[in-house]
Amino acid sequence: MPVGEYEKKRVREIAREAGLPVSNKPDSEEICFIPDNDYAGFLDREAEGMIPPPGNFVTKDGEVLGQHKGITHYTIGQRRGLGLAMGHHVFVTEIRPDTNEVVIGEDDDVYSSVLSCHGLNFMSVSEDELKVGESMRLFGKIRYRHPGEWCTIKRIDADSVEAVFERPVRAVTPGQAAVFYDGDHIACGGTIG
Repeated sequence: MPVGEYEKKRVREIAREAGLPVSNKPDSEEICFIPDNDYAGFLDREAEGMIPPPGNFVTKDGEVLGQHKGITHYTIGQRRGLGLAMGHHVFVTEIRPDTNEVVIGEDDDVYSSVLSCHGLNFMSVSEDELKVGESMRLFGKIRYRHPGEWCTIKRIDADSVEAVFERPVRAVTPGQAAVFYDGDHIACGGTIG
């Protein structure tokens, strides 16, 4: 049943007409097999013994601020649930798996103008159109709900680009996808490094 030409509303109508019970199921923006959205709990249960233990909350300079529950419990930009009494709002600005540290900083520290991206997939822009060393101005999104921002991407090597955003973007997170658009078309994308 190819649905590429249909809008979601029509696909739901077809499913309803066919008597499929999923026709009225709410849209999912999360991982379907973690219905309670407790990702850290899921990892603790499923990867027993492989999850990093508790460690230190630190400043970017390494000053210890307190203890965290384990790096799998945090994400870049997070403010709530840190358990730190700092007297003002603080945010996760970096996660350091090698030292099992969660770096804490101010809101301004969560913004970045530059990111690197690897594991490239080219779509409407071919690899030949963006050769190593060349640049292209595109509209970049760094996560599903990110509104996007204009940036210039430069091809660094066969498998990576550097994106310089015209306005800083919040919570650039290694391991997440970055997608770059040329108008309504996906130009290319990859994994934030």
